[in-house]
Amino acid sequence: MLLLITLNFKLNLWLILFKPYNDDPFVGHLATPITSSAVTRAILKNLPAYRFGLTPLLRGLEIGLAHGYFLIGPFFKLGPLRNSDIALFAGFLSTIGLILILTLGLTIYGAAVFGQEKNQSVENLNNLQTKKAWDQFKGGFFVGACGSAGFAFICLSSIPSFTLN
Repeated sequence: MLLLITLNFKLNLWLILFKPYNDDPFVGHLATPITSSAVTRAILKNLPAYRFGLTPLLRGLEIGLAHGYFLIGPFFKLGPLRNSDIALFAGFLSTIGLILILTLGLTIYGAAVFGQEKNQSVENLNNLQTKKAWDQFKGGFFVGACGSAGFAFICLSSIPSFTLN
């Protein structure tokens, strides 16, 4: 009897917490407390990909700044030259190489999606769905990522390394 009550409680709790999105089971999306909370929506609205009022250049610059800054660390600390004197420089060059590969991927995507477009009459400053806007985004990403990787390189090279004896 206790097992039946426990299972019934767990089922009711599951039905309360996880329900179909907008109470429509045919949408194919489960509205959980995480996916449907106001906090999650506020965090996602503040990401540069979804923030209102950013031009494609600034959007790409901000995304590039974040990526260039956090990519240098794994290459520096986990790269194949991590125990050598040039580990930081090798990590910096590896980061720049990955940024070039990512920018090439953005270029290929832009050429594939926007290369054949004929109608560019709709000009919206916040729209990334045109070739011109995508090129601005890509340029901003490259400049931001290389700049922040360089800034992280300067910061890391100016910090003295402490060794324990």
